[in-house]
Amino acid sequence: MKPQKDSYTTLRLILGDQLNYLHSWYQEKNDSVLYVIMEVRQETDYVRHHIQKVIGFFAAMYNFAQWLSKQGHHVYHLKINDPENDQSITKNLDWLMDKYNIQRFEYQWPDEYRLDEQIKAWLSLKSIKTIVYDSEHFITTRDELKEIFRGKKHFLMETFYRNQRKKTRVLMLENKPLGGIWNYDAENRHKYSGKELIPQPLLFFKDLRSIEKEIHTSGIKTIGSVDAKNFTWPVTRKESLELLNHFIEHALPWFGHYQDAMVRNAWLMFHSKLSFSLNTKMLHPMEVIQQVEDAWKNNPKRYPLASVEGFIRQVLGWREYVRGIYWMHMPEYATLNYFKHQATLPTFYWTGETQMECMRQTIQGSLQHAYAHHIQRLMVTGAFALLAGVHPDEVDAWYLGIYADAIEWVEMPNTRGMSQYADGGIMATKPYVGSANYMHKMSNYCTSCFYNKSLKYGEKACPFNSLYWHFYHRHRDKLYNNPRIGMMYRTWEKFNSDEQRQIINQAEKFLSEVEKL
Repeated sequence: MKPQKDSYTTLRLILGDQLNYLHSWYQEKNDSVLYVIMEVRQETDYVRHHIQKVIGFFAAMYNFAQWLSKQGHHVYHLKINDPENDQSITKNLDWLMDKYNIQRFEYQWPDEYRLDEQIKAWLSLKSIKTIVYDSEHFITTRDELKEIFRGKKHFLMETFYRNQRKKTRVLMLENKPLGGIWNYDAENRHKYSGKELIPQPLLFFKDLRSIEKEIHTSGIKTIGSVDAKNFTWPVTRKESLELLNHFIEHALPWFGHYQDAMVRNAWLMFHSKLSFSLNTKMLHPMEVIQQVEDAWKNNPKRYPLASVEGFIRQVLGWREYVRGIYWMHMPEYATLNYFKHQATLPTFYWTGETQMECMRQTIQGSLQHAYAHHIQRLMVTGAFALLAGVHPDEVDAWYLGIYADAIEWVEMPNTRGMSQYADGGIMATKPYVGSANYMHKMSNYCTSCFYNKSLKYGEKACPFNSLYWHFYHRHRDKLYNNPRIGMMYRTWEKFNSDEQRQIINQAEKFLSEVEKL
């Protein structure tokens, strides 16, 4: 899609994660304004992305450009294989300004630090009049977290979440939380009983083989698999709203109860899969929150408050919180490595070929669907990488690439902070690791695994068991005085010296032969 005119006064940049159909930019038509949306190698190549992620972004950008054009706006959708495409956002802006006699440049705040810095550096060399706008998407500002925690040493999400509940009046009765408590997390940790029917995911069977072909023709390297003839991610606002309605109707009633549960061959469980639509801004977080809250108001018997609050906490609390952490601590945050881990990511993270059933299920599911829910990301693949001492840079790159919803502002705090504890406790009060006991408690993975969940050492011993204790043993200097971890060290000290030695030896054997696990 190319412009209808040879000259425009204003050029407006729309990034691939700024597909906000509700933005005030689009309320009025102006023939002097040219909108540009770019598919560029700069964005496809900084990590190796899942093929579904690249197709999803390209398709969503294409549909957004088509929608803008139908609304009467002038749009240049620069395709990945366009001969004029310099494959760099700022290089493309240079020739677009010359070609269309642009006098003014306007853009929305990027949500990734690297893009924010790139555009600011480019503008510092220009004399063109520039206006920057809010993306009109988030509930909080970039700096709101900093203001809430001014003078504080710790940045507890719960404190932030309660602040947002009060500000937005969500699930509030006057100045008190509905139900009398703020947080139903204690009711959100059940193992799946097998009694409730896990809903079938809502899938959008679209033929996007033409986009897949363009990606392969351009030489973009990807991971994972896709059936581009039957693409299943929502790539329009209409589809995103359909997905929201489907989640509320079929999964929300049990979401809270089973949001931490994991089941073999049930990749979505009762989760929403709305993160791609939210992170591309096709959906606004407040409309999602309000529809979920309205469902409870209209039918409180069908929608337990624990499920409704548990979901809203993820969107209103956690999602906004991690964005605040990101902007509060970048760019230093991207360099943090509290434990000084240096190991490389095992090859099976790219194939799923491992005898650990929990890892196999999660990784193969991620490669097949470009998705895993938060406990799989945190307590399976994330926890193993932490126990194995993998460098946070490698973990970041994997998470940023493999998941369709992964954009750095949300991925990095979740991975480097929450999952890897590489920030030394800025986000989490303790490292989130677990032994086979946790895995068995929250899933049915262990029942069909090569390894024995009850053994700490020996050929059939579950690697999570010895690696768990080895992690605490080798990082004693950093963790022993953490009040939330004291019980683990007291338990470890109850093992006799021979038991401790066998566990440590087993863990070191696993680490030396990690590719064989």
